[in-house]
Amino acid sequence: MTRFLFVIAGISFASSLFVRMTDPIVPQIAADLAVDVQLAAMLGTAFALPWALMQPILGPVADLVGKTRVITICVAILGISALIGAFAPNFSVLLASRIVAGAAAGGVFPVSVALIGDLVPMQSRQVAIARLLIGSIGGMFVGATLSGVLADLISWRGVFVATAASAVVGFATAALGLRGTERFESGGLNLKTALANYRQVFSNPRAKVCYSAVFAEGVALFGLFPYVALLLLATGEVRASIAGLVVAGFAIGGLIYSVSVGRLVARFGQRRLMMAGGSMAALALLTEAALPAWPVQLAAISAMGLGFFLLHGSIQVQMTELAPTARGTAVAMHSFSYFMGQALGPIAYLAGFALIGQSPTLVVAAAIMAMVGFVVPRLLFGSRAPPQAKA
Repeated sequence: MTRFLFVIAGISFASSLFVRMTDPIVPQIAADLAVDVQLAAMLGTAFALPWALMQPILGPVADLVGKTRVITICVAILGISALIGAFAPNFSVLLASRIVAGAAAGGVFPVSVALIGDLVPMQSRQVAIARLLIGSIGGMFVGATLSGVLADLISWRGVFVATAASAVVGFATAALGLRGTERFESGGLNLKTALANYRQVFSNPRAKVCYSAVFAEGVALFGLFPYVALLLLATGEVRASIAGLVVAGFAIGGLIYSVSVGRLVARFGQRRLMMAGGSMAALALLTEAALPAWPVQLAAISAMGLGFFLLHGSIQVQMTELAPTARGTAVAMHSFSYFMGQALGPIAYLAGFALIGQSPTLVVAAAIMAMVGFVVPRLLFGSRAPPQAKA
């Protein structure tokens, strides 16, 4: 099991480099391709929206033809998309490459979570998923940091070349490392079975709680990231490397969560961790509303990352038990809701900035995260205590 988690975390690392890679380099892309900076910021939506929209397809496909097969193919497509982006002659081609990348990335991490759900017992699952998150969060950290550095030293195109190389390594890791992991005999695609899986998932009333919560997280937290570089510009900070470092702070908080989650859950329980996580994310957003200097923003985004994963990780574990015999479908709908929030988040922030201003928009986002942190555990657990994880 240790080898499997190491392999799946490595694959997740390679795919997660793509998630936040464009956020620190939005101004450079806009200048080089002669487009408005607000339009360039939509590259985040271009990645997140197809990720979300592909989930109703990829989840059932993973259940019906095999999760390891879907992961391997999707990593290969990621590499191809990055090469297209690296040599994009105009913004339209770059946008298309991000759309393809988002669709393919949707078949890696969510399907990996479902695979863990198949192979790891419930009492150990939150810790196992946290190990997967180390790879995913590490990829987001390196992707954001490396993106800013390469943009300052070479150009934004070098970022796409580097991620393409990482996808090649990820494909080789998946093709060799996951062989024989999944005991699965494909019965082929069957629409009737796929629809039955969806009915099973949504027959559980807890599904709408989990999915609504992660949608709200996606809007309130991840909608902010394409504008981090612009918020820093407002304070006089123009370096892409600093923007990358601030965005990567989210991953720093996630790494703290990943290495401490077993002890935290055992000591405090999921309910209190969810309330603490929502509160931390809310306070971080309030700090961002003050537009402080970049070191303070780095600390705030790091705290936001820790708070997010305290909240989201607990929701994620509950989601894996919504429909144990259709876990790929359940995880797919989770990811659909989560990334639909991420896709709509930048649009919501843009509208908020235009209508009420930057700081009030961030205050509204903070209120949403506080509400999720306190309302969702009550809806999920009621008066009963959730099961404790084993470290």
